[in-house]
Amino acid sequence: MKITDWAVVFLLIISPLLWISQLQTEDLQEVNRLQIQYTTSLRTAAQDGGSALNLNELQIFESGYTSDKFMRTDKEAAILAIQHSLALNFGVDDDPLAQKMLMVYIPAIVVIDYDGYSIYAVEESIATDGSIIAEQRFHPKKPYTYADEWGNSVAFTMDNYLIAYDALRNEWVNGLQEELRSELSIPLLQDSEKFQQVRRSVIVRSIEDDLAVVINRHNKYARDLGVTYTFTLPVISQEEWNNTLDDVGVLIFLQGIPVGDRYYNNYALGGGRLVRGHPILAGTDNDTGIKYYFRDSCTAPYKTEEVFTNERDAAAKGYFEAPCPRNTF
Repeated sequence: MKITDWAVVFLLIISPLLWISQLQTEDLQEVNRLQIQYTTSLRTAAQDGGSALNLNELQIFESGYTSDKFMRTDKEAAILAIQHSLALNFGVDDDPLAQKMLMVYIPAIVVIDYDGYSIYAVEESIATDGSIIAEQRFHPKKPYTYADEWGNSVAFTMDNYLIAYDALRNEWVNGLQEELRSELSIPLLQDSEKFQQVRRSVIVRSIEDDLAVVINRHNKYARDLGVTYTFTLPVISQEEWNNTLDDVGVLIFLQGIPVGDRYYNNYALGGGRLVRGHPILAGTDNDTGIKYYFRDSCTAPYKTEEVFTNERDAAAKGYFEAPCPRNTF
């Protein structure tokens, strides 16, 4: 065969492969685009929900009145803000049925309060006609409680303030850990470092245990509505938990939305403080290939590829601060 004949044969063989490769590349680009869009929408909703928590009515409820971490939280306002934000960003703000279906992909929302937590998730109730109704609502608020082998118990908060039962004295007391340790016989209060370790561990374990239960219950609710995805509690890093336990806020899970041949599965945290930074955007310089992070006020021509809540997370993913004179950090 002539060299031209071999060239034709080669093109006939390689062309379908190149076409398939192009389709796969386009699919991956679309998946990446959707994941960025969903992550941005989820984090924006978490921030909006966190902002709505601090709608205080009286001065005595303002943060810092009794503790710099104490604040009155408006849970219902937070849920409404989250739902409204998600509806806008997913383009279903004028479609009530689509909004309801979108909430099926949210197995749980946790409002992390100063002295306890509330989970917004599916709960069953009995209607007047005896039928069972499953709908998303707030479960009763639970305190961060700890009990030891001697019958003592402690209810933690976001800081060193606590309510404790001293079994030896058969007495309930409240106050700061450093002030009560000399007054009470509770071993946990005697060591400040251990107290902080146990406090954080109890809060995390309590929330995770309840989340595992409600997310598992959500699977039945979703299956009844035709969703075949199996919802599970994702692994949350210790660093993320540390950030969460620093302040009151919301924790949102979004799972099961199809993106290409896979499913979207992520969570977002939103703090409840009035002072909060804006999302950190990140992208790549097409000319140099260098990855940069920046705020939306930056005029640098970088296409957004990822969204972070702070500069540290962006730097950990290999992004550098953008050389943007109008960028304010």
